[in-house]
Amino acid sequence: MSHHYSGPNFGFPHGNPRLDFTDLYAFPKPGDPSKSILIMNVHPSGSFKPPGATTTTPFASDALYELKIDTDGDYIANMMYSVRFAGAEGGEQTATLRRVEGAAATGTGESGHVICENAPVSVSREATVTDAGGYRFFAGWRSDPFFFDTVGAVNNLQFTGTDYFLDKNICSIALEMPNAELGSGKLGLWVRTLDGSSGSWVQADRGAKPSQTPFLSGDFNSAYLGAQPSEDAQFVAAFAHSLEHAGGYDPKEATLAAMTLLPDIMHYEVARAASYPANGRALTDDASGHFLAVLTNGKLDSVGVPPHTDLLTEFPYVAPSHAAL
Repeated sequence: MSHHYSGPNFGFPHGNPRLDFTDLYAFPKPGDPSKSILIMNVHPSGSFKPPGATTTTPFASDALYELKIDTDGDYIANMMYSVRFAGAEGGEQTATLRRVEGAAATGTGESGHVICENAPVSVSREATVTDAGGYRFFAGWRSDPFFFDTVGAVNNLQFTGTDYFLDKNICSIALEMPNAELGSGKLGLWVRTLDGSSGSWVQADRGAKPSQTPFLSGDFNSAYLGAQPSEDAQFVAAFAHSLEHAGGYDPKEATLAAMTLLPDIMHYEVARAASYPANGRALTDDASGHFLAVLTNGKLDSVGVPPHTDLLTEFPYVAPSHAAL
């Protein structure tokens, strides 16, 4: 179910829903292919197990939300966009967006060039967008664009065609930027959240490809969430073991299938149309169907749930939240 509930037993990383990374999207701006749209979604509005609402405060102020970008194919970040949120009077939040380049992009903490600060966070259905140079920035509650039959997934893949996320909300961080800021080569993208509640930064969640964390990491869940893509070879055996059981693979086939899922990055080239998993991910791409085909060794490739129809035709593209929060 994407990276929703990527902590142990379908819980939240570090027990905090605001640290839970769910989905990454990357696609050319509709109508203007000279720009790209990057969206990272975090903090589901509801908990699946046990069921219930999370919290109305969108983002954690003692956290960092980072979009990492590898430009040379070594699965190590060469640049990143980092977002830090602050509280304000009346419970409102604001955001500071930074661009970090070079060796500092592999580290933790706050550094780099400030693109915008004191950007308001949207808590209503209306999207408040901040323009800064060639960038556009949005952060706040939105309708969750992910579509999947979660109940069927946990019921031994007995899908009913019911979209669990049809009326769910999510917190989106959306960026629009000129492609010149990204370059023309093949990029490797991933997201991570950092927890600073202990007084130092600790990686809480990370990923790019949907669904594999809750279904495949198994006993290695904590180690997987705390690792970097360049270290993902150590998890091939664990993924393969899970695939043997889920898809009936033989050991060699399972290893080969696991290697298609790792490292956990998303490839994106700005000059190509978005189509998951080949290039980026559009909001309507059936990414869970691709994962399901790998998980079941080709026995299933869809849960029979269509993309959501409430998406916007302009930035930030993710739809307004379903109800007042």
